[in-house]
Amino acid sequence: MLNFIKNFRRDEDGAVTVDFVVLTAAIVGLGIAVLTSVGAGTTALGDTISGDLSGMTTMSH
Repeated sequence: MLNFIKNFRRDEDGAVTVDFVVLTAAIVGLGIAVLTSVGAGTTALGDTISGDLSGMTTMSH
């Protein structure tokens, strides 16, 4: 039983897994935050370009 407790204290596999889960969650959260902040500006720019292009006329050859 004492050996089991010593091995359990030295085993770091679970800690590494938790670190990667936290790191992955942080990266996903950062990605969502970036997409949220950039998304509104991208939509507005697309609407502006669409309005400018719809008001143009083309020349036929």
